Amino acid sequence: MSRRLRIVLSAGEASGDRLGAGLARALRALRPDVELIGMGGDEMEAAGVTLVEHARDVAVVGFTEVVRHLPTIRRAMTHLTSVCREGADLLVPIDFPDFNLRLAARAHDARVPIVYYVSPQVWAWRRRRVELIKRLVRRVLVLFPFERGFYDAAGVPATFVGHPAAASRDRASRADLLPRLGLDPSRPVVALLPGSRRGEVARLFPILLAAARRIATGHPDAQFVVPRASTLPDGFLEGIAGTEGPRVTIAAGAYPGILEVADAGAVASGTATLDAALAGLPFVAFYRMQPLTYAIARSLVRVDHIALPNLVAGRRLVTELVQGDCTPDAIAREVARLLDDPAASSALRRGLAGLEEALHGDGAFARAAEAVLAEAEAAMVQSAPR
Repeated sequence: MSRRLRIVLSAGEASGDRLGAGLARALRALRPDVELIGMGGDEMEAAGVTLVEHARDVAVVGFTEVVRHLPTIRRAMTHLTSVCREGADLLVPIDFPDFNLRLAARAHDARVPIVYYVSPQVWAWRRRRVELIKRLVRRVLVLFPFERGFYDAAGVPATFVGHPAAASRDRASRADLLPRLGLDPSRPVVALLPGSRRGEVARLFPILLAAARRIATGHPDAQFVVPRASTLPDGFLEGIAGTEGPRVTIAAGAYPGILEVADAGAVASGTATLDAALAGLPFVAFYRMQPLTYAIARSLVRVDHIALPNLVAGRRLVTELVQGDCTPDAIAREVARLLDDPAASSALRRGLAGLEEALHGDGAFARAAEAVLAEAEAAMVQSAPR
């Protein structure tokens, strides 16, 4: 092909923004003239994606929160649909299925081919969505090896490209990173990760702050740090943290390095639990939803774990505290145990160490980019006049 490719990318939260940025760089390495446009966050923009919508405007979670943000979400949907109809060669939705599957349906109606990067968790809940995916997409690019078998059984073309979070990289240095954040390397560091979307952060961060106060009572030398997700506006976390309780450092641009140098952590369920596991962080996974959202989700979920490291391992490596069990006291007890019991922390680190090899992280973005370009070229050949 000689003409310039136009690929629309759509990511709606911090984890998707990081994956979209890596994919964008890999696409440009293979096809320097490719035009990348769509929705994402600061990282995708820095990687050369022209943003027509910013992910922070649609990064909400839960049924009630979606209702409150419907006008903004509809505007983003309309805008991206128009971009797809204006000569896109391919749409690459990245995770964020409630929004992206609707966008994919509109793109499909406009005869824009679709490659879905990062499988919606149809293997966990809402399995009937797999039939919709089968109808809409040319291929799904999956990050976890067990997902390939699920899609093969459903008759959906799928490629395991590996999880880039497991790629080999230089690890952060405690002696270098912590002083830059105003933290003392000689004192224990607790990482607090309340999520990447405003609604969940507003719900979960106060729980973590209350847990931090309890931890500080027994560990007065502990330091608390919160990596700020790119999808959160400046000042949002600070506004919730206020001035009471133990000092909490809000760190921008320190992710995932802070996970590699912290002594323990509390991590909201989601992609961050995998990042924490691959960083070797001893942590507790937690989550709490709005009661109505939880009641609906509980009736639909078909997996035994919520934390991705546990799902990949097929067993409970990391403690999970969900809904009624997700309390400041419970989080504080688990984090304190990891701080006080080196044997427990070491055992957890050993259990997490096996995940990296299973996820084939090295070259994951390149494999994903190759698959995207192959599907784009195949679609163009099929649609060419004969």
